[in-house]
Amino acid sequence: MANVIKIKKGLDIKLKGKPSEEVLTNDISTSYAIVPDNYNGITPKVVARVGDKVKAGTVLVIDKNYNEIKLVSPVSGEVTAVNRGEKRKVLSITVKPDAENQYEDFGKKNVSALSETEVKDAILNAGLWPCIKQRPYDIVARTGEAPRDIFVSAFYSAPLAPDFDYIIKGQEDDFQTGIDALAKLTKGKLYVGLKKGSSVKVNNAETVEVDGPHPSGNVGVQINKVKPINKGEVVWTVRPDDVILIGRLFNKGIADFTRLVAITGSEFSKTGYVKAIAGCNIDSLVSGKIKPTEGNVRIISGNVLTGTKVSKDDFLGFYDNQITAIPEGDDVHEFLGWATLGVNKFSAGRTFLSYLLGGVKKEYVIDARVRGGQRAMIMSYEYDRVFPMDILPEYLLKAIIAFDIDKMENLGIYEVAPEDFALCEVIDTSKIELQKIVRSGLDLLYKEMN
Repeated sequence: MANVIKIKKGLDIKLKGKPSEEVLTNDISTSYAIVPDNYNGITPKVVARVGDKVKAGTVLVIDKNYNEIKLVSPVSGEVTAVNRGEKRKVLSITVKPDAENQYEDFGKKNVSALSETEVKDAILNAGLWPCIKQRPYDIVARTGEAPRDIFVSAFYSAPLAPDFDYIIKGQEDDFQTGIDALAKLTKGKLYVGLKKGSSVKVNNAETVEVDGPHPSGNVGVQINKVKPINKGEVVWTVRPDDVILIGRLFNKGIADFTRLVAITGSEFSKTGYVKAIAGCNIDSLVSGKIKPTEGNVRIISGNVLTGTKVSKDDFLGFYDNQITAIPEGDDVHEFLGWATLGVNKFSAGRTFLSYLLGGVKKEYVIDARVRGGQRAMIMSYEYDRVFPMDILPEYLLKAIIAFDIDKMENLGIYEVAPEDFALCEVIDTSKIELQKIVRSGLDLLYKEMN
C-alpha cells in the first residue's frame, strides 16, 4: 500500500483555459534550438559548427566541467547559427530541420540486463542526462556523485497544469522502462509521487500518494515530507515526462524528444495538447490559436507561476510541457484600482468581494500586472500560509539575501528550488521576486562550496 501524504498548506489558483483532453494540430517548426540557459549548472562548450549536418541525438554542446554531459540536437538537419551575447556567452544553437527526422542509433537495450554503469553511460551518450536534476542546488545532476534516493513526482499541480494521467496514455511501457532504468542508478530508494485517485501504475518503486493543493505536485515538497535532505546528502529528481524520454531511449534505441505540450490559458481560442519536440519554435505551437483581442497577450513557456515570458520567435524550453497565454494587462485602467469592490478579482485572502462570490473555487482571468511596487520584506508570516515544507521561508530568504551560509544551511537551503517559492511570490504584498533570490542564492552557494 502506498504511503499517503496530506498537504494542508498551499493554494490552488483556478484560471480559465484548462486544457481539454484532445490533441490539436500545430504548424511545422521551421527551426529548433538548444538554449544553454535552460540547464542550470552547465557551462556550455559548443562542439558543432555552422553548416554541420546532424541527426536527432548528435552532440552540439558539452559541459566544460563534466565533458560526459552532452546537449544533443532534438532533430536532424543543418546547424544554422551559434548565437552569442556579451562576453561570448552562448545564447542558443539553432538547427534547421529536415523534412523527415533521422535519429542516431544508440541501440535497443534490456534495462534488467544492464549494470548501473551501463545505464548511466547509455543516458549520457544519448544526451538525456540533463533530464536528471539534483538537490541541493537544483542543477543538472553531477555524474560523479551517487544519489541517496531518486524522486519522481508523477503529476502536476500548478495552475492549468497538464494532466499526466492523460499524457501517459499509450506510453505506459516507456514510463515503466524509465523507472526501471532510474532504479538502477541509486542504492537507495526510488520514490514516485502520485496524486490521490491517479490511474498511473508503477512497479519497481516506492509509491507515495499525495493529496492537497498546489504545491503538492512539486517534487521538493514530496522530498521534504518523505525524507528530507541533510547536509552532505544528494538526491536526484526527474520529471515524469522525462522518465518517458529515458524509457523510450532503451525501448527504441533513439533520443526522441517528442512530447505532448498543453496549450492553456484564457487567451487561446481552443485549448488542448499538441505533439511537439523540445526546442521547437513557439510560433508553431500558438499560430492560429490565440483569440483576436485589442490588448496585448503574454505568452509563457511553462506555467504562470514558474514559466518564462517568450515571444513567437523564441523556443520551447527543454523542461516545459505547457504553453500559457494570458492578458498582458498593460492596456487596463481601473477606476480606484485596488480600492474597487473586486467582484471578479482573485484574492488569496478576503480582500475583495469575489471571496463571497465563489472565492478560490471560481475560475478567473488574471493578467500579468504586478499591481503594486516593490517594498521592504515584512515579517508578516504570510508565506507560511502557502508554504507546506517544514522550513521558515521568510528567515531563509533573509539569510539568502545576506548570504549567511551557516544560517542558509540551518534553515534548509539544500532542500529548496525556486519553484517552491512561487506561491509565496504570488501572495507577497512586498512584490519581491523571491524565485530570483532563491536561484541566485543557490548559484552563489554552489560556487562557494565547490
